[in-house]
Amino acid sequence: MSLIALRNVTKIYTSGSQHIAALSELSLFIKAGDFAVLAGPSGSGKTTILNMVGALDRPTEGAIAVDGVNYDDLSSRQLADFRLHRIGFIFQSYNLIPVLTAAENAEFTLLLQGIAPAERRARIDELFERLDIAELKNRRPGELSGGQQQRVAIARAIAPKPAVILADEPTANLDSHTAAELLNLMRELNEKEGVTFLFSSHDPQVIAHAKRVVRLRDGQLENDVRQPL
Repeated sequence: MSLIALRNVTKIYTSGSQHIAALSELSLFIKAGDFAVLAGPSGSGKTTILNMVGALDRPTEGAIAVDGVNYDDLSSRQLADFRLHRIGFIFQSYNLIPVLTAAENAEFTLLLQGIAPAERRARIDELFERLDIAELKNRRPGELSGGQQQRVAIARAIAPKPAVILADEPTANLDSHTAAELLNLMRELNEKEGVTFLFSSHDPQVIAHAKRVVRLRDGQLENDVRQPL
């Protein structure tokens, strides 16, 4: 059974009298433990897929299921709750809260989930050690480099133990050396911890690190290739 299943998904955006098809009858299946990238030019549908898998948007037609849960069966409130507990997000702009410390940012989703303070701290302390940022936990985002902020964002995404982590252009604001370090780190988390990643990117470095490359063009699947390890 697939961890992520998109079946005949169409997404149409309306702007005035214009109707723009971001996706057209697309079917895509991602297995647990995949390290997959959605690749393609701007406007090919990459971010649209992530938004719908992340329960941030609904398809115009078709069905989406994640971790055995069909999104059609959920209300907006239930979708938000599912997103909180089962989906992790990594953004190109990091999306850290400026007034919170690195540790507080990483704990934020756990706080929303109602996890007890002692367990929150234990999870974050362990992750910060693994991500080599333990000495940064009391610094605020403005005191961190881009690579350090992205490590905090990775900790925030992983801490709740989601079914899948969605990463939208996660290397876009990083230099090539830092990007390579973080991609190696995420690949290690995938291989050793079984964390499932689905990226959207046109960065050749991200594509080269992926186990599976799903190429899109004009809202449709162009090809789907599993790369050698």
